[in-house]
Amino acid sequence: MTRHTHHTAPTQYVEANGIRFAYRRFGNPQGVPLIMNIHFTGTMDHWDPAVSDGLAQGREVILFNNAGISSSSGTVPESIEEMAANAAAFIDALELKQVDVLGFSMGGLIAQQLALTRPPLVRRLILVGTGPRSGEGMASLTPEAQEIFGVSYDEPDHLWLRVHFAPSAASQTAGRAFLERFRLRKENRDPEANDKVAPAQLAALAKWGAARENPYAYLEAITQPTLVVNGDNDVIIYSINSWILQQHIPDAQLIIYPDANHGSLYQYPERFVTHVAQFLSERPYA
Repeated sequence: MTRHTHHTAPTQYVEANGIRFAYRRFGNPQGVPLIMNIHFTGTMDHWDPAVSDGLAQGREVILFNNAGISSSSGTVPESIEEMAANAAAFIDALELKQVDVLGFSMGGLIAQQLALTRPPLVRRLILVGTGPRSGEGMASLTPEAQEIFGVSYDEPDHLWLRVHFAPSAASQTAGRAFLERFRLRKENRDPEANDKVAPAQLAALAKWGAARENPYAYLEAITQPTLVVNGDNDVIIYSINSWILQQHIPDAQLIIYPDANHGSLYQYPERFVTHVAQFLSERPYA
């Protein structure tokens, strides 16, 4: 085991594609590393330490900022395909020959594209709170998301209580516990995404979500074993999209957590870590 954790792992840098990628890696160096792709406007510090440290018990975890995000250089592309190409360049720069890939929300779109364009590189795929091309309600931000992101909050972090958690008392209690963990890293935190990030990412999301013929046919080409996870009432990327992913990816399984919104992995971090660890260690089907 490396001595570092989510809170202490130093930010490192690697050059690829004309971009200086910021990343952190920690955990058990044995086996296949896990590359984690974050959500809309997120940085390395938007991951829940209970998730990243939990997963790092069994494998090396690598967090990174894609091009134009926070401490990485470059500009944010206006397509998911270009974002995935940058993610592949980052992985290649680390000289990794095979990885497992976890994508949360927008990161799940990048993870899908990475699995499609670089199948030998991606061993297994975890898609959390995300959806397919032309998915239900994905042509733009959902009405609920527009309202949530359009409101001002006395405490800026309280935005995440509404993005990631359900309105119930139990879910909001879990959300407040997440916010405490979210700020535990005190030193060398990433800067928040600048004001150029959201418009570029929204443009990429609009292209991904636009209507097209036979929109889900591409999912049949994702041959990697895939775990799909969501809450039962995701209002950011509607939960039905997780079912669509599971129905069209040939080797996919679906887990739905109860009384949960977009950030189901943050509401049930121990359960999520257990499920992911089990999935990543499963033997291939005969």
